[in-house]
Amino acid sequence: MVNGASLGLKAWNGPRRTGTWPRLKRYLLYTVLTLLAMGQLFPLIWLLDYSLLKSGDLFGTEFLKLPNPPQWSNYLKAWTDGLILPYFINSVIITGSTVILTVLAAFMLAFACSRMQWKLSKAVYGFVMLGMMIPIHATLLPNFQLFARLGMLDTYWSLIIPYVAFNLPFSTLVFTGFLQTVPRALEESALIDGCTIWGAMFRIVAPITKPAIVTVSVMTFVSAWNEFIMANTYLSSDRCRTLPFSVIKFIGYYTADYATQFACMMLVALPILVVYAFLNRYITEGVTMGALRG
Repeated sequence: MVNGASLGLKAWNGPRRTGTWPRLKRYLLYTVLTLLAMGQLFPLIWLLDYSLLKSGDLFGTEFLKLPNPPQWSNYLKAWTDGLILPYFINSVIITGSTVILTVLAAFMLAFACSRMQWKLSKAVYGFVMLGMMIPIHATLLPNFQLFARLGMLDTYWSLIIPYVAFNLPFSTLVFTGFLQTVPRALEESALIDGCTIWGAMFRIVAPITKPAIVTVSVMTFVSAWNEFIMANTYLSSDRCRTLPFSVIKFIGYYTADYATQFACMMLVALPILVVYAFLNRYITEGVTMGALRG
């Protein structure tokens, strides 16, 4: 009887532990993630709310106010007086060139170091990885002197070259981790069938690394699009200045018009939000696949 009762007790307690505790942990995890998401999204909501208010409505006891009516004219004023369009074009040229060059250089370097056999492959790979230990702003003065002697100050290349150089180590690391999961038999079969090494690289291997390409592209885009210190050091005229300059320039013109300043900040942040919203799934896929397979 005792053994039967104890067995019955175990049979009754077992499902209760295994059924309730995982559900409780899941609810706790969802609660924590929801709070973290709200904390991350609140500055964006606050920025959007204040950008649609009148400047006089920003001061008061209420932290968030419902725009009644929404002041869409703030965005029109920010677009025209903040030089959004010319700065946006410069940002697209610089950031787009940085992304393309970084993806090509990182992919070819990762392919050479992980798929091809040569004596200095590990040494070159380690030398490139050392770039992750150097802060980008520690090179401001040396690069400034170098670009001044070469006549490259206040040009697109004065930003594209350092942006590519500092995004190259991490991008190569992502591609290397992903390429290690791709079977070597794919390019070997292509080479046997008469394909060149360039054809095997870009026609066989590159399409398989699409998640890594998207991940590297978006991360490079975000870092180059938001960078300001280096751009402020190397660019001296509006001819090549990027979008973050519009916020600084606009604040100087409209010191007391805070609502329009918030509208200008929202316009500057909008391209990043759109890119991340559409490519978030590919970013997560590329990072997790590279980590799990590598």
